Amino acid sequence: MRSLDLGKVYQKLEPGPVVLVTTADGGRFNVMTMSWHMMVEFNPPLIACVVSEANFSHRALKKTGECVIAIPPADLAETVVAIGNCSGREVDKFARFGLTAVPGREVSAPRIAQCAVNIECKVVDRRMVARYNLFILEAVKAWIEPGRAKAKTLHHCGYGRFLLDGEELRLRSAKA
Repeated sequence: MRSLDLGKVYQKLEPGPVVLVTTADGGRFNVMTMSWHMMVEFNPPLIACVVSEANFSHRALKKTGECVIAIPPADLAETVVAIGNCSGREVDKFARFGLTAVPGREVSAPRIAQCAVNIECKVVDRRMVARYNLFILEAVKAWIEPGRAKAKTLHHCGYGRFLLDGEELRLRSAKA
């Protein structure tokens, strides 16, 4: 991977792809699937995201204030859905789904080698966490895999329905 200009982070998130969010707490890595995020500032890149208290990642994000937002390519669609349909409380998702954890440069949460883009983030505003589970993150380092920079991404439409660069892809959802 090579360094990605932080001023271009919004270009990678603006279309709203389904992302994987990694956290690290006490040496334990976790990853969750998330589609509730949005850019709120260009520079520094600020990203708002909702991580429910019901998610195992919520505690780690609240405690450490760090995460990585990884943008998976569409060829990981079934893995992305499977990650979202189980809890890190019971399973090591990196091991179960064969994900390669790469150390973050600015945060303790790992990057995911299989993802085209990885954005290291720090929580900079917690004022809406108690009420909405809404965290404001600042991108502090971003990475892009040049060979996968134009990889197709998933866009969640609800209940196991996804758009794939304009084409609908239906995958089984545990919450259908």
